[in-house]
Amino acid sequence: MANGTSVKEFILLGFPGTWQFRVSFVVVFALMYVLTVMGNTSIIALMWRSSNLHTPMYFFLCNLSFLEIWYTTGVVPKAIGVMLGTSQTISFSVCILQLFFLLSLGSTECFLLSVMAYDRYLAICYPLRYCSLMSSVLSVQLALSSWLGGFLAISLLAFLTSRLTFCGPDVINHFLCDIDSCLALSCSDTRPVELATFLISIIVVVASCVVTLVSYMYIISSILRIQSAHGRKKAFSTCSAHLSVVTIWYGSTMFLYVKPSAQNSLDLNKIVNTFNTVVTPLLNPFIYTLRNKEVKLALGQAFRK
Repeated sequence: MANGTSVKEFILLGFPGTWQFRVSFVVVFALMYVLTVMGNTSIIALMWRSSNLHTPMYFFLCNLSFLEIWYTTGVVPKAIGVMLGTSQTISFSVCILQLFFLLSLGSTECFLLSVMAYDRYLAICYPLRYCSLMSSVLSVQLALSSWLGGFLAISLLAFLTSRLTFCGPDVINHFLCDIDSCLALSCSDTRPVELATFLISIIVVVASCVVTLVSYMYIISSILRIQSAHGRKKAFSTCSAHLSVVTIWYGSTMFLYVKPSAQNSLDLNKIVNTFNTVVTPLLNPFIYTLRNKEVKLALGQAFRK
């Protein structure tokens, strides 16, 4: 720091381009945000009203929908202000808070998806003992552990990032504060933060992914042992929606965070982050409603009422 001062706020660049181009992005973001909130809120309301959906599987789905609402809320309103040019600045403290909030919710989603995979493993591999194995108490404990684990895992990373020094430039090539952009702008040693990011990513993303993969290995093995084709199709239909969500989520998350160095491909990260924080929360309610017979049946009954 040649002049002895440090940056106290940043300017979010968003998506550079003409006014018409940015307005078109604002319209798309706003529409997707409204649909995301409406879709996930509808799932929560549907699970709450339909007694036949009061099972551990749909309890975890309610947690996931609740998470998606806050996950996209932490991104889209600010991104719209950035693209319209009305709210391009963000203070350092708010930047760290947004980073902590988004990464914590992302970590929680990883844990929730692995818990849902474990739930499907018990339901398919131990159908007769499922109710005793996955009790309501255990369901609440697993969901609560996912939330606590997600926020606690990111606490150290957020603290280390808040200790970085920023002395210019102050322009973040993104529509949100993410770890890559902060590291790219820091003028202090970022190796501890990069190492912490990599290790936490391994623990959160890879470990939860391994649990999910192992669960599905047992699930597929059990399904293949079912004699009738109808039985195999019925068993697979109970986890196909979750498998679709898992594939989309882990593919983009591993690209963003599981890498030794974080300071690269910021423009590409911006595109993947858009998919992760805006598109995926919108897709999840539609995937679960269109690929789940019980949800479609409950939805039809709700509309008839």
